Amino acid sequence: MVLRPQAGVWLAALLCALLSGIAAAQLDGDAAPDEPAIAVPRVPSGPSIDNSTDNGHDNADADDEMIDADSDDPGERYQTDGSDQDDNAEDDRMLADAAKRPYVVDVTSGASLKLDPPELPDLSRYTAANAIAKIRKSPHGHAEVRSMLDELSFRSFMGRDERMRDWAARQKSLPKVIFVHGYMTPRDIAQQVPREYFQQTARGVFVARLPIDVRPDATLHIDDSVSDFRLSINRGAFLVNEGKLFITGARLRGWDEAKNAPSTFIDKHRFRPFMVSWGGSQTYIIKSVVADLGYAASKSYGVSISQFSPSLAPKMNRPNPTGWLIDSEFYDNWYGFYCYEAEDVVIRGNDYHDNIKYGIDPHDRSRRLIIAENKAHDTREKHGIIVSREVDDSWIIDNQAYDNNLSGIVVDRNSINNVVAHNRVYRNHADGITIYESPKTLIWQNLVSANRRHGIRVRNSTNLRLYGNVAIGNGLSGIYGHIKNLAGTGRNLRLDPFHERISMTVVGGQLISNGSSPVGIDQPLSLELYDVDMRAPQRQLGIKFTGILGKHQEQVLDVLMRQKKAVILRPADATVASAK
Repeated sequence: MVLRPQAGVWLAALLCALLSGIAAAQLDGDAAPDEPAIAVPRVPSGPSIDNSTDNGHDNADADDEMIDADSDDPGERYQTDGSDQDDNAEDDRMLADAAKRPYVVDVTSGASLKLDPPELPDLSRYTAANAIAKIRKSPHGHAEVRSMLDELSFRSFMGRDERMRDWAARQKSLPKVIFVHGYMTPRDIAQQVPREYFQQTARGVFVARLPIDVRPDATLHIDDSVSDFRLSINRGAFLVNEGKLFITGARLRGWDEAKNAPSTFIDKHRFRPFMVSWGGSQTYIIKSVVADLGYAASKSYGVSISQFSPSLAPKMNRPNPTGWLIDSEFYDNWYGFYCYEAEDVVIRGNDYHDNIKYGIDPHDRSRRLIIAENKAHDTREKHGIIVSREVDDSWIIDNQAYDNNLSGIVVDRNSINNVVAHNRVYRNHADGITIYESPKTLIWQNLVSANRRHGIRVRNSTNLRLYGNVAIGNGLSGIYGHIKNLAGTGRNLRLDPFHERISMTVVGGQLISNGSSPVGIDQPLSLELYDVDMRAPQRQLGIKFTGILGKHQEQVLDVLMRQKKAVILRPADATVASAK
C-alpha cells in the first residue's frame, strides 16, 4: 500500500503525539506504579497430621464492608475483636473439659520439625529519600471550589449519619469542596482560593476551611516549609486523596479555630477532620506528624487508605490504593492507621502512641503489607497492631507494641499466610500476641513479656508455627491455645466464619516464669513440641501444664527433657503423617 503524502504526514504526527503522551504519563506517574509488589511470605503448612485443614479462605461474602469501628457502625454489631472476647473463668473451664478427652503422645525426631528462618523483605528501598524521589512537579496545577454533590467519590460519605447535614451546617451552605488538579502545594492553593476557604495565617501555617479533594490527575505536596497544615473542625474540613499525596517533613492535624487549639479527642460521635485515600491513590507520609484526626464514622477514622465501597468500586474502576508511611508520628487519632483492600502498603519506623481505638489497623482483604520497625503503644481502648478479616501475605516484623489497653499484636478473622517475627511485645493489659481464627501463621522469635494475660494466645486456628519465641513473666500462660464456639456471640458468620479447630507446632524458645503454666492447650488436632526451655515457674510446686498437656505432663516432660526428642500430642483416633 502506498501512502499519500498528506496521509504520511498525518500518521507521523499521530505517532509523535502518542509517544509524547506515553512519555508524559510516565513522567507524571500515570503509568503503572514503579514499585514491585512486596514479596509474599512462604509460611509452611503443618503440623504433620493436618496439612489439609484451613489453609484457605472460606467463601465469605465480601459484598458488604463490615469493620471494627463502633457499636453504632455495622461492623461492630457482630462482634468485638481481639482478646476482649475471652475471660479467665472460661479458659479454665475449657481446659478442664479438654483434659477428659482421650489423647496419645507420640515421639519423633526433632529434625523433622526443623524450619529455615523466613526470608524477610528487604526494607532498604523504603526510605524517605526514595519516597521523595517519586514526586513529579508537573504539570503545574490549579484549584477550584465547587459542590461535592455530583462527585461519585463523595457518595461513600453521603446519606450516612446525616453527615451531609452536619457539613452543610458547618459550611453554612450546600457542601463545597476545594478540588486540586495537577501539582500543587498549600501555598499554591492559598493563592488561588478565597481566604474564607483556605488561608495562610502565619509563615508556614495553613488552615483549610473546606474539604480538599486531590483529583486522580493531581499531586498535593505538603512539604517541610509547612509547619502546620490545619483542617478546621468548625468548618467541617477533611482531606480526600484520589491521586498522589505527599506529606514530607510537615505536620497535619485537626484544628479548632474557636479555641485556637488542636481538635483533641472528646467523644467518638463528635465530628473531627480526617484524611482518606481512595482507590487508585498513592499516599506518602514521610518524617511528618499527623494528629487529632478521626471519629467513629465510616472512612473517617483518622488516616485511612481504602478502596471504594463495594457498591461504588465497580463504577469508579480504579486499582487498589497503596502508600508508604515512614519515620512519622501519629497520635490522638481515632485510628492511628486504617486500610481496606489496600495493597503493598509499607508502614515503617513510625511512632503510634495515644491513639484512641487502635494504633495500626489494616482491614478487609488488604494484602502484601509490611508493618516494620514501628512503636505502637498507649492505645487507649484496644490494640497496638491488629490485622483483621482476610489480611493476607503480610509481614509484622521488628515492632515494639507495649502498654496498650488490650493486646499488643493481633491477627484476626481469617487472615492467612502472615509472618509475625522479631517483635518485642510487653506490658499490654491483655495478651502479648493474639491469633484468632487465622490459620497458617508463622510466629518467629518474638519476645513477649509482662503482659497481664497470656504471652501468646491462639484460638480456632490451625497450621500455626511458633519458633524461637521467648515468653517471660506473663500473667497467665506463656503460650495458650484453645477452641471456642462463636455462634451466639453476635458474630456475623457469613462474613466471619470460624472452625473449632486448633493445631500448632512449638519449637525452641523459652517459656519462663509465666503465671499459670508454660503451655496450655485444649482439644488440639495436633500439638508438636520440641526443644522448648521451660524454667523458673511462678508456682512453688514447679512446672504444671494445663489442659490436655496436664494429663500427660510426666510423659511429655520425659520426652522433651530426658530423651531430647519431639512430642506429638494428638487425639487417640488420629493418624500421623511424617513431618516434612
